[in-house]
Parts: sequence; structure tokens; C-alpha cells
Amino acid sequence: MLLILLPLLCIKCFHEIITIGYSVYHSYHLPWFRTLSWYFLLCVNYFFYGETVTDYFFTLVQREEPLRILSKYHRFISFTLYLTGFCMFVLSLVKKHYRLQFYMFGWTHVTLLIVVTQSHLIIHNLFEGMIWFIVPISCVICNDIMAYMFGFFFGRTPLIKLSPKKTWEGFIGGFFSTVVFGILLSYVMSGYRYFVCPVEFNNDSNSFTVDCEPSELFQLQDYTLPSVLTVKLFPFQIHSIALSAFASIMGPFGGFFASGFKRAFKIKDFANTIPGHGGIMDRFDCQYLMATFVNVYIASFIRGPNPTKVIQQLLALRPDQQLHIYNSLKAHLTERGLLATQEEAA
Repeated sequence: MLLILLPLLCIKCFHEIITIGYSVYHSYHLPWFRTLSWYFLLCVNYFFYGETVTDYFFTLVQREEPLRILSKYHRFISFTLYLTGFCMFVLSLVKKHYRLQFYMFGWTHVTLLIVVTQSHLIIHNLFEGMIWFIVPISCVICNDIMAYMFGFFFGRTPLIKLSPKKTWEGFIGGFFSTVVFGILLSYVMSGYRYFVCPVEFNNDSNSFTVDCEPSELFQLQDYTLPSVLTVKLFPFQIHSIALSAFASIMGPFGGFFASGFKRAFKIKDFANTIPGHGGIMDRFDCQYLMATFVNVYIASFIRGPNPTKVIQQLLALRPDQQLHIYNSLKAHLTERGLLATQEEAA
């Protein structure tokens, strides 16, 4: 469900930002520009989601001849599609609108970078396990609520001129509240396989499965505190502190950025999609920074080599290549003493 909902939200966010560009630069009469904006969105989505399909559905892709061909030449096809749009843009240039057209060309590409790339990273986080999606997004929501509450009751010191209502009291109170919330939510979710297991595609049933033996990250361990007090925690709870801290310290800057953007173009909201709350982008301005951080955090501190993907790639090789890798691996294991030599076996 989320794999369908996220691209739709991405498209809506893109539409909201591009529409602002149309209205600000009065570009409705520029030749081809509305068409080119959506064409580039199609190209970028084709590239990113094609990469995801090839990565997570490798066996299914290799099973079908058309998909195998598309997968093999995916990046070349993506680049060709982009070059087509690039040439169409150059051909659409009109002498009296050069600067305006290049403004909008840059506007489109920055929007793609902010919206589509971050949406793609959210999906990658989701495949690592629902917990990597739910905990970060919940921490951002918690911080937004608690910063408002602390600011409302105790706020005295202004935080930043871009958002006059934001206060240091709300910022600090939101930080500590979010860290505690992240630790508690992580403890609850770490006990359920549905949340901690990576989302995988079962080739036998042609469906997604969420079932595994939880890694050490989601197994209770003893931690000794400085006061010689021993507590049982999931290692993920330690990582949740980093996620909560980022949501509290850096996450709000996504909101400040959006506030500055709206002030620059003298608009209150990105759109009026949600009555009383503005557009979709108004609700997700902090989430996109969070998605990038979580993806970088997983790649840097969590994710290791994936044996399943290595085997899938080996099975796609020619028989002679597979045999060469087999002999090399056998020699390596024998040299390390992990595999008996032929003489010992005899």
C-alpha cells in the first residue's frame, strides 16, 4: 500500500511546487514547458523505480525476458529519455524568454532533487524494515507537536526570524521529549517481527513477505549504566537516539527552509489540498531531510553485505564465470583452514 501511496504523494508535491513556479514566473505561455516538466518527472521516476525493481526483485526480473532486457539497459534507456527532454528544451527556447525558460528549467530540476530523490530514499528505508520508516516519521511528528506544546506554555525566547513563533524553550523541550518518545516507541516495535524484518519479495508466492529471524539489533541485551545498574535494551534503541536527535535538531530546518521559500514568494501555503493545513508539501517539509539521514545512517552504520543479493548476482553469471568464482572461493576457504584440503578429505 505504501509503495503505491508514496509515489502518488511525490507527484502531488511536485505538482504543488511546479504550480508555484508557473504562477511566480508567469510561464503558462512558454512553449512546451508544462509538458517538459512532467516529462522530466516521468524520466526521473523511471530511473529511480527501475533501479529499485532491479535491486529488490532481481529473480523476478531475470525470469521474464522483456524485464531482463529493460534491466540490463536500464541506465542507458534512462539517460536516453533524459537527453530527449534536454534536446526538446533547447529546441523550445524563445529569444525573448531565454532567462525565464532557464529559471524554470532550474526550478524543475531542483524540485525533482528535493521531491523525487527523497521519496525514493523513503522506499529504500521501508525495504530495510517498517521500523526504519515508522520510527523516524513518528519522531518528526512528535517533535513538531511537543515543540509547539512547550513553546505555547513556556516559550519566551525567539529561535529564528524565519518563524517568529518558534522559541528556544519549544526547541529544547521538543528535543528531550522526542528522544524519550523514540526510545519507548523503539522498545515496543522491536519486539515484533513484522516491524523489524526487511520487506522481501517471495518468488514462490509472487508476494511481499515480512518474516525473518531478527538480527542482533532487535534482540534484548544487557547494558550496564555508570551507576552499576544493568538494564535490558534493544540495540536499536541506542540507534533511535541518533534518529530522534536528528529529527529534533535538523528536522525543523526543513520547516524553516519551507518557511523561507514561502516568504520569498509571498505565499502562505504550498497549496490548499488539505483544508486548514495547506498542501501536502506543507505537511512533509521536515520529513524529506529525515528520509535522507535515515538512508545515509543505515548505509554507514547498519547495513552489511547481503548474502542473498550476492547469490542472486552469481546465478546471473555465465557457467564459466560461476565456476571461476567457485574455485577462487574454495581456494580461499581452504587457505584459511575453513575447508578441508583434498588430502585431508581422502
